Amino acid sequence: MNAEKKMRPFGARDKFGYLFGDFGNDFTFILSTMLLMKFYTDIMGVSAAVVGTIMMIARFVDAVTDVTMGRICDRSKGTKAGKFKPWILRMCGPVAIASFLMYQAGLANMSMTFKIIYLFITYILWGSVFYTSINIPYGSMASAISSDPGDRQSLSTFRTMGGMLAGMVIGVALPIFAYEKKDIVNELGETVTTDVLVGPKVTMIAGVFSLLAIGAYLLCYFMVTERVRPEVTEDEFKKNSVGKMLVNAVKNRALISIIVASIVMLLAQLTMQNMAAYVYPDYYGDATAQSMSTMTMMFGMIVAAIFSKPLAKKFGKAEVSIVSNLFAAVVCFILFLMRPANVWVYIGMQTLCWLGLGIFSMVSWALITDVIDYSEIKNGIREDGSVYALYSFARKLGQALAAGLSGWLLTGIGYNENAISQGVSQTKEVLTGIFNISTLVPAVGFLLLALVLWFWYPLHKKQVDANVALLKEKHGE
Repeated sequence: MNAEKKMRPFGARDKFGYLFGDFGNDFTFILSTMLLMKFYTDIMGVSAAVVGTIMMIARFVDAVTDVTMGRICDRSKGTKAGKFKPWILRMCGPVAIASFLMYQAGLANMSMTFKIIYLFITYILWGSVFYTSINIPYGSMASAISSDPGDRQSLSTFRTMGGMLAGMVIGVALPIFAYEKKDIVNELGETVTTDVLVGPKVTMIAGVFSLLAIGAYLLCYFMVTERVRPEVTEDEFKKNSVGKMLVNAVKNRALISIIVASIVMLLAQLTMQNMAAYVYPDYYGDATAQSMSTMTMMFGMIVAAIFSKPLAKKFGKAEVSIVSNLFAAVVCFILFLMRPANVWVYIGMQTLCWLGLGIFSMVSWALITDVIDYSEIKNGIREDGSVYALYSFARKLGQALAAGLSGWLLTGIGYNENAISQGVSQTKEVLTGIFNISTLVPAVGFLLLALVLWFWYPLHKKQVDANVALLKEKHGE
């Protein structure tokens, strides 16, 4: 730990380098969140329920790959670059290539069996193998960059900003370049003009985003410095086997509650993001409005970034998270009841929701570093990689549940995957169902998230401050 004092001081270079890491992550992750289901339903003709189920199955694979990668990180010998950074350099190419392979519109005329198997294999390779092998080290690295709680909160904020910037680029570019106007026939037999997804354009965009992801990862690698390098002996590591680690995890109230909170948060947030690909082009008939919604979302997140750190410092990370999620839940409930006919009113309400969600997003990655500290105090050994791996698996489970829920609900309301090829619109009942899913599911999710953090999660401000002081004394800082 004393080596931390001999290295370049923590500063803006580390913050922006860490930002680029999530920038790279989200060039493939947000693309899959926003477009994968829409691509496979509208272009490939695969049922939404099938796509959602494949995403769910992949998460069971993650139960093995995430924990395995976390253990690999913890057992890795530190190099000159650190323990976690080398994995970013090794895996940035494979994760980008696997992402590109998922969006091959040229395979749309293949048999349904082939398309389902192809989706399953490429999705597993991207999410369960390559994304895991770069995201686990990247997330674990935050606690190795600095031991100071304020620095870690800055890293959490900049990580969220990185994802936000990637989301803005993808959210603005996709509706503009991936859609085109087309005349279709509605259920009344009338010809109307609406925006439809174009497969070859999606393939090209996926390739460009994969190249941008590699560039962002390389910037992260060269800009960030690992300073906190506690050595764990092989004997200590063997004593804390996978089985013992899992037993400790089950008994760890902070870890279990933050896992549940993450699942609920992603269920709400990603359902909202998944459904944007259906709300704007189908319900409102205006895909370009999705680009504007991304810009206003960016505004809400910037405001959240400005206020999150001082609020967290004064009131505590968990405390501000509770209030911000309650606010987001109320906004979504109001939107569900209002049902605005004007798309700009819908966008305005969504912006308020993203303001509430944004504050929690800015502090969420700092919450897991608090949990890592708490786990070291409880178990006597520091396992950044293993703890983060369990947290990452929970996030992936939330991602899968969101995708699965969106897919099942879309199928349940009768969404027609062949509408584009048939030149027809969705029925009025389906459009109403799309709006309900996009507002009511997030509202319930944000409310549950606030309740979990309020009543279950134990690391509120007073306890976090005490844990930081205890570890500083233990490490001789």
